[in-house]
Amino acid sequence: MITSVANPQVKRVCGYVQKAKERRKDRLYVVEGPRMFEEAPSDSVRKVYVTEEFLQKCGIASISEKQAGQEGNSRNQKIYEKLRSVGYETVSPQVMEKMSDTSTNQGILALLRWPEYEWDGLLSKPDGVYVVLEDLQDPGNLGTIFRTAEGAGVSGVIMTGETADLFNPKTVRSTMGSIYRVPFLHEASSSAAIERLKGRGITVYAAHLKETRSYDCFDYTKGCAFLIGNEGNGLRQETAALADSYVRIPMEGKLESLNAAVAAALLMYEAARQRHFGINV
Repeated sequence: MITSVANPQVKRVCGYVQKAKERRKDRLYVVEGPRMFEEAPSDSVRKVYVTEEFLQKCGIASISEKQAGQEGNSRNQKIYEKLRSVGYETVSPQVMEKMSDTSTNQGILALLRWPEYEWDGLLSKPDGVYVVLEDLQDPGNLGTIFRTAEGAGVSGVIMTGETADLFNPKTVRSTMGSIYRVPFLHEASSSAAIERLKGRGITVYAAHLKETRSYDCFDYTKGCAFLIGNEGNGLRQETAALADSYVRIPMEGKLESLNAAVAAALLMYEAARQRHFGINV
């Protein structure tokens, strides 16, 4: 059991939690809680830390595999089996608190390898739906968009410019596991990303106040991509100009724009609706 917060492993985990450059250097990130651990791809798990209290709470401390199957509920049994498969190290409550990014940790934390995707694989669906996020800054918005993208059946998310770090612990938590399942790419240049999309015959749309037609008046049943900009400033002017079409999200009152995650959700789900029920339903 690790009991010292000065242990090199503890310092290493704290570095991944606190510093994006450490995550980038080793291409590792941290997830917390039983649900995120249970859903994590086993081949991506590099290290797991648990407290004795967590093991006891799950009913899997000091009992045999057979007893776990008899006495534990299905989730606890899955966690038990996964811990046996990937291995784990116990730490004291003080050490877990030091490593955790949450105010109340859940007693389990894991280091995972970054998922790796390529453009050819991401754009393999000619009729796919994509979201391009430019300069999105809020980790909660980024995580929510990933979660919504999974629900709407989006083919991939492309992050450009100064978009927040996907592997920030707050972002990871906000994805609710979608980070494991939604393909994504980082591309420094928005124009380069848009050029790749257009090169595959994908129509690019940008929500913009200059457009008079509502977003639900367009055909999203073929390959399409939606450009979503910074929470405060929207899309860069030069990026918006690269869109094939502007679309407008109608709003009452004095509002000029919606939250970035909300706007993205409306567009993604309109594409999903059209693909399930047709354009004019």
